[in-house]
Amino acid sequence: MRREQLGLGRAGRWDELLATPDDQWRDLLAAGDDPEEDWQALALRGGFPTPALELATPAERAIWFDGYVRTYLERDLQNLASISALPDFRRLMQAACLRVGQLLNQTELGRDVGLPQPTLHRWLNLLETSYLLVRLPAYAVSCNKRLIRPPRIFWGDTGVALHLGASAPAGAHLENLVLHDLLAWRDARVDRVELAYWRTTIGEEVDFVIEAGGKLMPIEVKATTKPRLADCAHLRTSRQEYARRAPAAHGSRGRVAHARRARGAVVERAVR
Repeated sequence: MRREQLGLGRAGRWDELLATPDDQWRDLLAAGDDPEEDWQALALRGGFPTPALELATPAERAIWFDGYVRTYLERDLQNLASISALPDFRRLMQAACLRVGQLLNQTELGRDVGLPQPTLHRWLNLLETSYLLVRLPAYAVSCNKRLIRPPRIFWGDTGVALHLGASAPAGAHLENLVLHDLLAWRDARVDRVELAYWRTTIGEEVDFVIEAGGKLMPIEVKATTKPRLADCAHLRTSRQEYARRAPAAHGSRGRVAHARRARGAVVERAVR
């Protein structure tokens, strides 16, 4: 997978995508000279320097991740808040890791891990405060509606998420990697950028929406080397709903997105 295809490598890549007409987007990505990389291996290594750069085997990384979780639970967590039921808290972490990319349903999550809602609410906030949990809000023109709609949840590090949750990377972990890069880009900018996801009442969904400088750019992430036109259907729907803020892509009918193939990954966008 080419790192620039996910915006990885240099944060300015997303600025370039926002400023570039759609018919030139493919050429922009093709001009990069970053080496190819397997996104699944990247997700398993995570972003912490030691497992990502220094540990070569899954067994070594598993030992490091286990030590990190133990340190977080036994030392860092106690410095942030007094939590006596550490096994329950660890079970919540595992359940959240298994829900990477999903809508957060606190009632269902609390029932699954056997926690009352006040405790669950406080512990989720604690995970977010300590940068382990990321809540991605829903996009809506009204800011009040954004606060009401449930967020999607992601994890602060895919390596830790895979250590605690799923045994192998899936499409949600690829989305998690893209989100990390978007967050780094957003936080490095002077101008305000909003990141969200988009979803209709009938379940049509776009993975990410960038709102910057009066423009909207929906992004769909697919873990496939053979993207189909059907993969762009929800991009088309979102573009139609917000046509005034998100100009249509250049090109002939049916050319609703430009996709760049990668080794097991593709990131698509419909507007500039």
